[in-house]
Amino acid sequence: MMLNRHYSPLDRLLLQADAALRTLVPGSSQPARPSPANALAETSLSESQSRHLAGLMRINHCGEVCAQALYQGQALTAKLPEVRDQMEQAAQEEVDHLAWCEQRLTELGSRPSVLNPLFYGLSLTIGALAGRISDRISLGFVAATEEQVCRHLDDHLQQLPDDEQKSRAILQAMREDEQRHAESALAAGGFDFPAPVKFGMRCIAKVMTKSTYRI
Repeated sequence: MMLNRHYSPLDRLLLQADAALRTLVPGSSQPARPSPANALAETSLSESQSRHLAGLMRINHCGEVCAQALYQGQALTAKLPEVRDQMEQAAQEEVDHLAWCEQRLTELGSRPSVLNPLFYGLSLTIGALAGRISDRISLGFVAATEEQVCRHLDDHLQQLPDDEQKSRAILQAMREDEQRHAESALAAGGFDFPAPVKFGMRCIAKVMTKSTYRI
């Protein structure tokens, strides 16, 4: 039987640095699950459709970069071991989404956002601060964030061409996982943020989506 290893603060800092590089360096993320788009045929897209689709996938890729940073920051400051383990497990599952979006961007002849390092740093800081306040707030922040992600994914799914199945399969699989993460965070004792806070989070999210669509 394998025992859980106890890491020192320095060990955890080095692990976080490694995670940051794996998140931000293209081609570094190794998914545990194959992309749901792999078995689907490519659709013939016009230049404008391809450009718009790449913009949507770039937004989603940046969102996954932020999710990685958020979970990693929360894991650094979580007070209860079970909460830390939940954050680290969720971050590992988000690696699949990160790799799937990056693969789709490559297929579309595009690239991730150059703003990813900036949003990674901001999300890591927010996650660490939420974890420092309390595990209940940290879990609640996860739930509220994943709720916003589901809203974005629903909107993007509606914007896809009807016959564009590869991107649709990726976004649908991502949405299922994100919804589960939100429900799990609340079930674990997360604080259900009030509507004004969630509205503020949506406004901040718009900054990310508007800037990463093209950049």
